[in-house]
Amino acid sequence: MATATRALGVEVIGASKSFGAFRALDDVTIKVAPGTVHALLGENGAGKSTLVKGLVGYGVLDHGAILADGREVHITSPRDAQALGIGMVYQHFTLAAGLSVEENLLLARGKLPWKIDWAAERKALDAFMRRMPFRLALDAPVSSLAAGEKQKLEILKQLYLEQRFLILDEPTSVLTPQEADEVLGLMRKLASRGDLTVLMITHKFREVMAYADNVTVLRKGRFVASCAVAETDREQLAAWMMGSDASLEAREGAAEDDGEMRLTRKTHSPDAPVRLSLSSLSIVDDRGHAAVREASVSVRAGEILGLAGVSGNGQKELIEALVGQRKVVSGEMRVEGAPYAATREEMTRLRVFALPEEPLRNACVAGMSVAENMALRDFDRAPLRRRGWWLDRRAMRARAERLIAEFNVRPPLPERTIGTLSGGNVQRAVLARELGQAVNVLIVANPVFGLDFASVAAIHARILAARDAGAAVLLVSEDLDELLELADRIVVMAEGRLVYETVASVADRVVLGRHMAGHGDEGKPQPAEPAVLHASA
Repeated sequence: MATATRALGVEVIGASKSFGAFRALDDVTIKVAPGTVHALLGENGAGKSTLVKGLVGYGVLDHGAILADGREVHITSPRDAQALGIGMVYQHFTLAAGLSVEENLLLARGKLPWKIDWAAERKALDAFMRRMPFRLALDAPVSSLAAGEKQKLEILKQLYLEQRFLILDEPTSVLTPQEADEVLGLMRKLASRGDLTVLMITHKFREVMAYADNVTVLRKGRFVASCAVAETDREQLAAWMMGSDASLEAREGAAEDDGEMRLTRKTHSPDAPVRLSLSSLSIVDDRGHAAVREASVSVRAGEILGLAGVSGNGQKELIEALVGQRKVVSGEMRVEGAPYAATREEMTRLRVFALPEEPLRNACVAGMSVAENMALRDFDRAPLRRRGWWLDRRAMRARAERLIAEFNVRPPLPERTIGTLSGGNVQRAVLARELGQAVNVLIVANPVFGLDFASVAAIHARILAARDAGAAVLLVSEDLDELLELADRIVVMAEGRLVYETVASVADRVVLGRHMAGHGDEGKPQPAEPAVLHASA
């Protein structure tokens, strides 16, 4: 029987799915009531992705039934799901990089006339954008968008299609607190008035407690629990997810998932030497527009400087300049007091290492093995190079085996193609390469985007270990919780300028968010104050 609202209710009964001998989903049942926000929790490998792929037609279930508004339906393809009004925002982007924002939105419709009335479409899309909690320039090429902007476009695509049941896979991983609250607040509003049902996969308990009506937890492919959010708490959710009574504080501590390694952070010394300094740095984006404007800041040994900002405000271009992927227009970069142009020779000599955003695209060669990727830094130097240009593959494999064991990369196979690893294991493999030796400067961008708790804890532990060993760490993240947890100081970038600085331990989330949005205490843009931004210089 159809519901009285437009929102679609969905129930999955006895869902099972196997891949060879591996049982990814084992007799799972979940009911998502129409007009609700339902959170789906579980570590990597819990079966979340397998379950939702069955709902959107990308992985037909082996066994089980799917009910939509109380009627059994058969979803064998994405077209079946879309016909029912089921859509999904994926963790990994599904955008046409060579097209504009406008073209991607129109392309999402599937069926287009042979001749498009661009004036009419632009007028309709302008009206659509004005109703949204965030906006993107319709003529902006997708290839020029930062990760956070791409995530916004993925959400906009589904809202544009007016889906009745929307699956969100880590929807706010690269959004500011205000943007996250706007997006989830919109989802909450649409669900409350019966326009939409939302199934939200997330790792953020705050989002579950603030926006979800109900929550279901999976573990190792099996159903663990389901209840109203009002009837549970973070401690219980953490215990269900981990299969133990460990507290949330213990779970969110810096622990290796296998080694139970815990770190006690050292106290940062304000008198430590400056290892990375930027002076009046200006950088342009791919379209020749100013992306970074006169940025000046320094990072000391044994310090994590967190760089906060709404995606698309110059962070991407700054990181690219620091790792040698983009030229600097004016200003100066220095490492250990020496001029630094981010050449390969300088990065090696000055011990500058990096974990850039989307490492599978920016820091790896997807078709090469884990061992080969771990050798990209020094394949042309001893001990990997012998007798001229001879590459010692035995030495390369031996080192890879050691780093794989030390950084807990799974599966532990040096010859495995790195592009076939999970996101968390790609991150660990890159960190193994970058942190497998002494580090003076570590540049990190959105290091745990879309990863599970175990991977987040392990990677955060490695970053803290580098910091505590004396590295100067520049941590760029669009997850404010991550910055507040790890950073010693936080600076905010808005419209390419560094506009605000605070000690992380006394940071005010609301004030940070206001500056991230480009507004000072009085709601007006504020320029950076050198006296503040150079407090540690």
